[in-house]
Amino acid sequence: MSSKLPKYFSQIILGSLALYFLYIFIQAFEIVQRRQISTKDGIYINSTTDAPYIKALAHRLTKRCDSDLCRVQYVLDYVTNIPYKINNFQAHSPQQTIQENFGDCDDKSNLLISLLHELQFESYFVLVPHHIFVIVAIEDVHLEHLVEGLYINGKKYYILESTAANSAIGFPLQHPLSEIEAVIEPFSNKKLEIQTIEWKL
Repeated sequence: MSSKLPKYFSQIILGSLALYFLYIFIQAFEIVQRRQISTKDGIYINSTTDAPYIKALAHRLTKRCDSDLCRVQYVLDYVTNIPYKINNFQAHSPQQTIQENFGDCDDKSNLLISLLHELQFESYFVLVPHHIFVIVAIEDVHLEHLVEGLYINGKKYYILESTAANSAIGFPLQHPLSEIEAVIEPFSNKKLEIQTIEWKL
């Protein structure tokens, strides 16, 4: 009886370790699924965040604003004035983009959409060949009748181009609609189901 006891305990320990490693593997797989989207060009890495520094920055940038139009434009101005530079290594987190003061379209779009999320604007990533940009839903009478937008399932969104310094809300669409590979919800990293898509006033 006593000789079987150590064997019994070792089996319990080995079984527990196997379950633990299986749990770690599943968690790692889920993180990858939440952070990566495959495209024709390779892998897009989502590094959005709702960390405290994003909250502080979003509210500091927009503290003098009294309209949604002002809030979105101030955040856009901040991000577009971070110098554009192709990042050939691992994608920057929003914090790295701020600290190193440069980023490519992935890096700058992740920072932009993190700030918009903190300010509670509905916004999405749009993936096209070799590029990513942000769209935002914002109600403003001036934009509605003067600026073209991307209508997805009947709802109007305005393009925010993070790589174009001092650009305005409602950047022109630079790609045919047929080249839009996916519209991504930033924090779940899930593709939006698209029934209809149009570019118009």
